[in-house]
Amino acid sequence: MRYFLEVSYKGTNYSGFQSQKNANTIQAEIERAFITLLKKEINLTSSSRTDTGVHAHQNFFHFDVDIGLSPQLLYNLNAILPGDIAAKQMFKVNENSHCRFDAISREYKYYIYQKKNPFLADRAFYFPYTLDRDLMQKAAAIIKEYSDFTSFSKRNTQVRSFVCDIKESKWTFEEETLVFQVKANRFLRGMVRALTATMLKLGRRKIDIDNFKAIIESKDCTLANFAVPPHGLFLVKVAYPGNYFK
Repeated sequence: MRYFLEVSYKGTNYSGFQSQKNANTIQAEIERAFITLLKKEINLTSSSRTDTGVHAHQNFFHFDVDIGLSPQLLYNLNAILPGDIAAKQMFKVNENSHCRFDAISREYKYYIYQKKNPFLADRAFYFPYTLDRDLMQKAAAIIKEYSDFTSFSKRNTQVRSFVCDIKESKWTFEEETLVFQVKANRFLRGMVRALTATMLKLGRRKIDIDNFKAIIESKDCTLANFAVPPHGLFLVKVAYPGNYFK
């Protein structure tokens, strides 16, 4: 039987989402909790891999077991998991369902604050510089005109394609934060942070719109800026087709 597990987490204390040797990760914590509860190893497959220090309001795993699972398992799982990881829902799905391949979109937000605020320090990027937000909004709109984002992918990646279908790209305000909101069918490693950092460079008028377009079209990651920290980035939603969980 195959199940999906919806989780949320604060990534500050973890070396990313996916299990790694000699590193504490979100996946490793959840797999350890399952061993405690089920007395057997459970292999988890993730819908989206987040990097070290990145947070998620919503992410999914799928896993296979040979027994039916009680709804009580979710409560027990949360009792074992550390306080910065929450198991939110568990769904029994078809055996051929796949949390990564069946997802139709992922949505990220990158949070920036410009006035000192100790309550935002671990979940947004403090950037106290004057920004041309109109230019940044224009750049966000331009992103939707492109599909190849080689320039915004870290080099050490194993993907075969750098093509992404950008469905939404815009700057918004949420309370005291300036937010880059982007939704696509898929993202490359480091892509959202690179887009954010490069648009911040544009907002400070270190480059212009023509330079921004040239960076995209160059397909050269050495021209993009990746210099924003991970703690401002949140995976906020992973979407599946309608009635997927029914």
